[in-house]
Amino acid sequence: RMQNSRSKPCSCPSLKLREVASMYFTMVAAFLVILVVALQGSAPRRSDFPYKVPLDPQGLLELSWNVSYPEQAVHFQLLVRELQFGLLFGMSDRGEFENADLAVLWSDGHNSYFGDAWSDAKGQLHMDSQQDYQLLGARRAPEGLYLLFRRAFSTCDPKDYLIEDGTVHLIYGILEEPVRSLQAINISALHGGLQRVQLLKPNISIPELPRDMKTMEITAPDVVIPSQETTYWCYMAELPEGFPKHHIIMYEPVVTAGNEALVHHMEVFQCAAAFDSFPHYNGPCDSKMKPERLNYCRHVLAAWAMGAQAFYYPEEAGLAFGGPGSSRYLRLEIHYHNPLVFKGRRDSSGIRLYYTATLRPYDAGIMELGLVYTPVMAIPPGEDSFILTGYCTDKCTQLALPAAGIRIFASQLHTHLAGRKVVTVLARDGRERQVVNADGHYSPHFQEIRMLKEVVAVFPGDELITTCTYNTKDRSRATVGGFGILEEMCVNYVHYYPQTQLELCKSAVDPGYLHRYFNLVNRFNDEEICMCPQVSVPQQFYSIPWNTFNRDVLKSLYGFAPISMHCNKSSAVRFPGEWEKQPLPSITERLREPGPRCPPAPGALPAAPVPLSLGQLRRD
Repeated sequence: RMQNSRSKPCSCPSLKLREVASMYFTMVAAFLVILVVALQGSAPRRSDFPYKVPLDPQGLLELSWNVSYPEQAVHFQLLVRELQFGLLFGMSDRGEFENADLAVLWSDGHNSYFGDAWSDAKGQLHMDSQQDYQLLGARRAPEGLYLLFRRAFSTCDPKDYLIEDGTVHLIYGILEEPVRSLQAINISALHGGLQRVQLLKPNISIPELPRDMKTMEITAPDVVIPSQETTYWCYMAELPEGFPKHHIIMYEPVVTAGNEALVHHMEVFQCAAAFDSFPHYNGPCDSKMKPERLNYCRHVLAAWAMGAQAFYYPEEAGLAFGGPGSSRYLRLEIHYHNPLVFKGRRDSSGIRLYYTATLRPYDAGIMELGLVYTPVMAIPPGEDSFILTGYCTDKCTQLALPAAGIRIFASQLHTHLAGRKVVTVLARDGRERQVVNADGHYSPHFQEIRMLKEVVAVFPGDELITTCTYNTKDRSRATVGGFGILEEMCVNYVHYYPQTQLELCKSAVDPGYLHRYFNLVNRFNDEEICMCPQVSVPQQFYSIPWNTFNRDVLKSLYGFAPISMHCNKSSAVRFPGEWEKQPLPSITERLREPGPRCPPAPGALPAAPVPLSLGQLRRD
């Protein structure tokens, strides 16, 4: 009988009504779940969220997260220490609030809501038709409000950010006034900022550490952090007299409590063994009082950036320090980021090295890939994404690498201020085989040594190709390669074992071909570009009128002209052989860009905010 009654048209609710009912019950169910979670008092275990970073300089917003590769999702826990009327949290290409992908918590003063939103090119907020920031819970605790939510790496929603390997620019904003609706939020009036992190940490098992492991802390000696936004602080330390050879097997940051939001990144460098002694120094790295000799302390032993964990060497290798042929002098460099210009903050941060006298089978080495530091590689002004490529050729690896090859386990990418993307690809027999390291949202303000998800084996005859993308929209003259901060670099420092004599495998365009380019440009332009031998390459670049023709010819020159190869031993001497006017490696097969993996569509979440029971919010 019930079947019969169902077939009668009059007893069927209209589709509209059914949809509304479904949405209503979904909302009520979600509301009840969140109400229950909001009232539960159990704090999440710290081990559930192994990665942590302060979002704002005062440390009022603290983000913790974990990465699930099987689920292809990130779980976030956001601690809001002083909740006012809500907040925005999200991701964008380079940390802008326009064209951003956002999770928003807001209150009208009585009721609170959470929703997935996006901002357009003008910064106007819109509720996303696909709710991909999934709220898992909200909970008050003595230290503040915890928000737990989940986001898939890839959602296939055109309004969403694709979470990839490499740097992610996180943005945050604090709502200091109640708002009627999501659309009423004025982004330009928010108290907000950005924080850079590597969200997708590699899922690496921690190697077993030896019993005879010792630690050494290289830390700043109770420094008063200068009351300015940016400071690079240098401090000289030394190893004990007669310190024998050891292997560094891991290191981790030591950050003074309370300064977590100010210590941006830190590096420990070893000085050149060519000098018997180095002067003591404790002061800003750019001070006129800094001794010139400190510039010879450039060999990286450890590098840490905000949000990074401890760094572990693979169990079969360690980084050698101490012993004959190794300098006793170390330079600690700390980048303090103090945008609120706190005065009188004292700091003793640094890096803790874990080392062993029981040497592992292999010494780890560091090799430089990419472009030589030379002005022959240049970027015209006003470019949105200009590409330069540096090569480590098959001829060099054939000569310099052992027959069994080397294993790359970590990498540190490096450019100066115009760098936007960096990628190194391994090619064999003219075919690209695998990506060594890639960062599609690279920032020169966030450089860390990153452990690779999988070790990359490189054999004699392989090629390592490093490509950098630059933006010079804000520049009025050419940017040349070089050491200055307004000059450019394209480097990948790869960490590998076993150590070989090959310390640098880089290229640059052949200078003779560049000279022909200047000649050609001169012929086609009315304005004279001085070609006299005494005029430097940078001066010639600066005098070029950058019309479309001159730009396109330079691009094609870099794409076909022969290269000068630097296949260098640690002594800055090239391996024997002919390295000038070498042909560009010919790549016949490129790696295919992996398409985004779309998760199965979740049970249709309506494009409506989720109400939260947080009680009435008030101004502090």
